[in-house]
Amino acid sequence: MPGGSWEKIISMTKDGIRSIGIIKRNSRRGKRIALLIDGPNILRKEFGIKLEDIVEVLENLGDIRVAKVVLNQYAPQGLIEAVSNQGFEAIVVSGETGVKLAVEAMREIYNPNIDVIAIATRNAEFLPVILKAKEKGKETIVIGIEPGFSVALKHAADYAIILQSKNERGNEG
Repeated sequence: MPGGSWEKIISMTKDGIRSIGIIKRNSRRGKRIALLIDGPNILRKEFGIKLEDIVEVLENLGDIRVAKVVLNQYAPQGLIEAVSNQGFEAIVVSGETGVKLAVEAMREIYNPNIDVIAIATRNAEFLPVILKAKEKGKETIVIGIEPGFSVALKHAADYAIILQSKNERGNEG
């Protein structure tokens, strides 16, 4: 899974301690998060949002147990590879990505091993998914970016995280 901490594995030898590698530490206990990303809506060049930005924000809330990015058939091969290299499952669909994302979200809503449903999108079409998740006792997080981040989504979710586009980040310094 994406994120987490790495620690050194050490070996005791007659000559002293020697590092023999690193291992991802998974000892943190917290909320179990399913992260679903609306690729065409969030991972756009003009926004400059990176998957690690989203992971970093969620790591403070718990462990990401499910990490999926739904992309359409027009997604460049480089993006699909980058998604996979970050430890996410890339789901490429022909046609409407929103339907597949909603199906994946419903699967996680009914997954007893998931406490939090996090959806990265700006689109209000996912409002019924957020409401169903809350009805089933899941905490909800929407992650979006302006312009066009649905006000209804922001208000319906337990947490709303507004990411800054690369243009906004560049204007801060």
